[in-house]
Amino acid sequence: MKWQTGRRSDNVEDRRGSRGPAVGGGIGVVVLALVVYMLGGDPRAVLDQAQSRRPATSSSTSKRPANDEGAQFVSAVLADTEDTWRLVFRDQFRKQYEDPRLVLFSGSVRSGCGVAGSAVGPFYCRADSKVYIDLAFYRDLKERFSAPGDFAQAYVIAHEVGHHVQNLLGVSDQVSAQQSRSSKAAANALSVRLELQADCYAGLWAHHAQRMRQVLEPGDLDEALNAASAIGDDRLQRQARGHVVPESFTHGTSEQRRSWFRRGFDNGRARDCDTFD
Repeated sequence: MKWQTGRRSDNVEDRRGSRGPAVGGGIGVVVLALVVYMLGGDPRAVLDQAQSRRPATSSSTSKRPANDEGAQFVSAVLADTEDTWRLVFRDQFRKQYEDPRLVLFSGSVRSGCGVAGSAVGPFYCRADSKVYIDLAFYRDLKERFSAPGDFAQAYVIAHEVGHHVQNLLGVSDQVSAQQSRSSKAAANALSVRLELQADCYAGLWAHHAQRMRQVLEPGDLDEALNAASAIGDDRLQRQARGHVVPESFTHGTSEQRRSWFRRGFDNGRARDCDTFD
């Protein structure tokens, strides 16, 4: 991916190295949270419960990212999503895009949605309109999920920014309201649709980034498609317990995630990302 010459975002908070909130229970809690995630549950519930058992320390915030390559990469990708979504909101929604902030952290972090540890993986918090990521996740993406490459890493950021887009458009609130009135299986199905739309929005970003700024290099698209496939619910559940339970899916199958990312990439239109139709 040709990211080195792109501009850097002013919306990155670098909290790495600060004394972040302690997550009670140590490595045992992290392992338990990982197991919960693999089984299709929400690991943040585990981490928040552990946090409630002991006081958290305060953390300082550096609003500018450090000069290391990982931070600069994240800042460049975030800036590219900003440029894309500002145009898409103007041209396709007739609205003004509001940039999210992105928080770099290490170990654990306190967000508007509560305390989360690295085991949760990258996430978007609607309460504070921020994307959170521990760059150690990229090592897991490469080694544990066999999804290497800088464009695979960019896809992860673009997916979380896709959740921010859903928040701005009111989709997230609508889904939450429906889930509160639904069975567990139906709520999970709605979650799948939400996640697949975020995948489609990530593909939409890639479409416009390539069309306007020619950021793709040979093999980049395959990297993103491979990453989308690597974190499908069916693949993760099969790795964790040898079989899958479709009604517990919350993010979609490997094929669904690949397909919706590709749809956004091929078309570049937000209306083609309506996973709820």
